[in-house]
Amino acid sequence: MVDTTHPTSAPARSTLRGSIGVAGIVFLVIAAAAPLTAVAGSLPVMIATGNGAGAPMAYIIAAAVLLVFSVGYAAMSSSVTDTGAFYAYVTKGLGRSAGVGSAALALLAYTTIQAAIYGLAASTMRDVVIRFGGPDVPWWLWAFVLMAMVAVLGYRSIDLGAKVLGVLLVAEIALIVALTIAVLAQGGAHGVDVVSFTPSAFLSGSPGIALMFAIGSFVGFEATAIYGEEARNPRRTVPIATYVAVGTIGVLYAAASWAVVLAFGSDQVQAAAQSDPANLTFIATTTFLGSVAADVMMVMLVTSLFAALLAFHNAIARYTFALSRTGYAPRRLMDVHGRHGSPHIGSVVQTATAFILVGAFAAAGADPVLQLFTWMAGVAIVSILVLMVLTSIAIIVWFRRDTTDNRLWHTRIAPALGTVGLLGITALVVANFTTLISGSQVLATVFLLVIAAVFAAGACIGRWRRPARRDNQATSAS
Repeated sequence: MVDTTHPTSAPARSTLRGSIGVAGIVFLVIAAAAPLTAVAGSLPVMIATGNGAGAPMAYIIAAAVLLVFSVGYAAMSSSVTDTGAFYAYVTKGLGRSAGVGSAALALLAYTTIQAAIYGLAASTMRDVVIRFGGPDVPWWLWAFVLMAMVAVLGYRSIDLGAKVLGVLLVAEIALIVALTIAVLAQGGAHGVDVVSFTPSAFLSGSPGIALMFAIGSFVGFEATAIYGEEARNPRRTVPIATYVAVGTIGVLYAAASWAVVLAFGSDQVQAAAQSDPANLTFIATTTFLGSVAADVMMVMLVTSLFAALLAFHNAIARYTFALSRTGYAPRRLMDVHGRHGSPHIGSVVQTATAFILVGAFAAAGADPVLQLFTWMAGVAIVSILVLMVLTSIAIIVWFRRDTTDNRLWHTRIAPALGTVGLLGITALVVANFTTLISGSQVLATVFLLVIAAVFAAGACIGRWRRPARRDNQATSAS
């Protein structure tokens, strides 16, 4: 039988504390997905370079694959409660070597996606400040200001972070819903149609690029299991939060992207996106909600990005905590703050890592969007997809050995279907990876090799280094 709890005999400083519920976890996860960032940032690029009016269907396909994956993922979360999530699950199913390799990939993925978002957030912040008459300062200065704010909240209790994200997220989603309703109520540019959801529209142009951006817009949903230790009744909370998060994100993206398509017309939206991708969603908002709403959306885009930064910061701190607790990272990283119950040392280390990575791009004079955001987001998307494939396979293997859950759909069929779907999407993303990182084949090859090298290095550490057990926590089997 698997020991899925943290016994009272475990040292208090190595057990995270919190009372977060389904709503709090969903807020954290959807915040990481950054809905407004997807609608105002990724969607126009999907439409312009992908499959035009068929972009909304890409979100539905991505959501369907991730929902199927979530069935096994949620079942696993009921058997194994651990803040390491992917790392813990892959270790259970595929062994220590693959598990530590997955942990290394997860750290790479979340660190690079956070660095990417710092670039986009800083650039957006600079534009907003200039738009409203403020000073024109270097983008990296805004990045470090945002970093300091994230550091303060990340150091404290997860409950506080969830409350801050909750307020920001409600406002963000309300604005997206308002735009969607306004476009549909006013009949769009040329009437309401369902062209976006037809096979011909989805398969037009480059559907692979559209799927690549769609799956990237969901990055962060898998963090539901990371907060298991800090949740009330994790066996119930984590599965429900996973389904609610994926379903909500999928419906929100599909509806909002459909509205943006209708705002310009199914036959004209791709041309509009190609001519001005940066302002496509803002133009639609100005047309159907007014210029004030468009200004508010610009400000909300900054808060959306900030929410994503905080969510990924929390995820990284908890991965380093999990690695420390099992002996694969420095002992200090598993210290838990006496008052906040948070992995505060890991939080500080994560802030330092983000400072170094963003600072390196700033010192090199890199563009915050075309280079920092694009390159790091590409690395993160591929890394997360590989992690999900490994996790899906590990779930199948685990439930072949474990008899605590005999539900065929949850433990066999859904994980198998999820693996097939994720492999297909991964193949499409890799095939279009050069496009994602500015068209450089050499750079694409280097980044893919880095991803492979990070996993291999982690796997070697897991194979050759025997961990010094530091408590009787969840990753042990009996």
